[in-house]
Amino acid sequence: MADAARRIMTPEEFFAWQRDQDELYELIDGHPVPRHRMMTGASLQHDQATVNIIISLGTQLKGTPCRPTTADVAIRTSITDLRRPDVMVECAALVPDTYEAREPKLVVEVASPSTTAVDRARKLEEYKRHPTLAYILLVETLKPQALLYARQGDVWAIATFEGVDAIIDLPAIGARLALAEVYEGLTFAPRRNVATGA
Repeated sequence: MADAARRIMTPEEFFAWQRDQDELYELIDGHPVPRHRMMTGASLQHDQATVNIIISLGTQLKGTPCRPTTADVAIRTSITDLRRPDVMVECAALVPDTYEAREPKLVVEVASPSTTAVDRARKLEEYKRHPTLAYILLVETLKPQALLYARQGDVWAIATFEGVDAIIDLPAIGARLALAEVYEGLTFAPRRNVATGA
């Protein structure tokens, strides 16, 4: 790992190297970084929301050209960067032994305490540059809330969805995400009343 971390890799070199590793890495500025390091603080809440999203999208997209993928599949965000979103919707034909999405339409990042700042800054800007992405969805785990970035021509429109009754329409992939399904099985700490401290 030390030798790999010191030299700049191309994505092709990275994928060849990743095959011999015991854990998933992302490629950042040409250097492999363990994905688990980015995920410190991830919880059962994070895992359950991720699974719920995959189940919902998988059910809706069955029989279409699109399908959800896990973090095993990478997305190339530049010539030196490969990211592994929690969930992605890929709409290219399935090719055996391929390690990256070729026509992703949606990326989903499920927040954990250690990743929120990165997800909402650098990774968000990287995703916005990908030519086939239609949506970037950031999902909270401490409260039922999601932030959707939707491509509209050359700009990205932003919409916030709050509460388990909210429904996120994703017409570019022919699907929708109900927050009631996304947060099924999750519990949230009660909000404190700022005025009373209770």
